[in-house]
Amino acid sequence: MRILVTGGAGFIGSHLIADLQNDGFLTMGLDNYNDILYDPSMKEDRVAFMDIGVQRVDMTHFPSLDDAFSIVKPNIVIHLGALAGVRDSFGKERDYIKNNIDATQNLIDCCKMYNVSRVLYASSSSVYAGSPLPFREDRVTGDQLNPYAYTKRCNEMMFKSSGLDTVGMRFFTVYGDWGRPDMALMSFTHNIAKGIPIKAYNNGKMKRDFTHISDIIAGIKTILFNETPEGEIYNIGRGKSVKLLDFIECIGDNMGRKPIIDLVPKHPADIVDTHSDITKLKKLGYKPLVDMEQGVDAFVRWFKEYYYVDWI
Repeated sequence: MRILVTGGAGFIGSHLIADLQNDGFLTMGLDNYNDILYDPSMKEDRVAFMDIGVQRVDMTHFPSLDDAFSIVKPNIVIHLGALAGVRDSFGKERDYIKNNIDATQNLIDCCKMYNVSRVLYASSSSVYAGSPLPFREDRVTGDQLNPYAYTKRCNEMMFKSSGLDTVGMRFFTVYGDWGRPDMALMSFTHNIAKGIPIKAYNNGKMKRDFTHISDIIAGIKTILFNETPEGEIYNIGRGKSVKLLDFIECIGDNMGRKPIIDLVPKHPADIVDTHSDITKLKKLGYKPLVDMEQGVDAFVRWFKEYYYVDWI
């Protein structure tokens, strides 16, 4: 089995490739190493630390993507490559359409050309804006609040009508070691370390289904190694909702420093609460194992080691 992972130098992609390689699968990653959300040196560090193979490819350039497919000749594609960031997407609609929609169509075309047998692709809990809690796969209202969210919802429709054997994965607030610097856990921890106030949107009255990276990888592998109906979509989350202020307090406890919190109004890109219904994935054998306290403790230990100079 030859597996191709797009976004291979990213947070989830790098962990997934390393895990699949450890299981003995021939796995190659693609990534454009862009600097849009953070310095690409962290992507290079991930690849080096995890000792994985990631080819530099811009998926918006079809000939480059075609060349990569001709070399790897994958049986399975796991599509994680995208411009992320719900707040960052405001005002950058064309960038998100180009990287999340146009690039995905290039990928679909290559998968057809090279007779890829199955495609797993990443979607997001952000597509659930306006839907009732807990978020269930068959209850999406179409009220996406930002360009990132509507491009991910568009991706779902693209794969559904592609004629390929596809499975969608809606990830819920992923956190853990080697996470993106712009994500909540990383930015909160940096601010606590430096004594900088943390902006808690909606006056701190938010909840998130925080899901540790190891549980996300377990969820992907559960889908990968099970037969699933063509076109199915699964939530991959913890299945529990945590108050944002409790999350911040937990980080402060592990850092040994009291967070400075600045309560600010709701950002228009944000869903107030997220909570995944993971009933469907549990039927395939998925069982999330890492609670918030364990996950934050492990992350802070990694953070102090990786950012040692900043920390001291």
